[in-house]
Amino acid sequence: MLPILTVLFLISYGLMTLLIVEQGSTIQSQRTLIQQLIGDSTELAGLKGKAVQEQDAQPAQATAPPAQAQQTPTVEAPSTQATPSEKPHAAQNKAHRPLPEKPPVPASDIADARRTLMSI
Repeated sequence: MLPILTVLFLISYGLMTLLIVEQGSTIQSQRTLIQQLIGDSTELAGLKGKAVQEQDAQPAQATAPPAQAQQTPTVEAPSTQATPSEKPHAAQNKAHRPLPEKPPVPASDIADARRTLMSI
């Protein structure tokens, strides 16, 4: 009986080792995928930012009078403060739902785990 148990023990440890190696390779491939997705996400965010800037620039150029179009363009530094009209507009778009209230915990459920008597 002892030789059979020894063989089963060795097989189980071999399978466990194989499982650990496979998990390590899976974790490494997931790490690589996450890093690629982060790079793609930052690139996409940059492209979206450029597209928004171009869309904002197009209406401003279309509404400019012809006399102003011939003058040299002035460069303004971007404002570091948000305009007051932006924040209320963003707040209006969000749907506000009240958080559900939690029922009170009964006093019988509150117990100090350090003082729990455990007898065998």
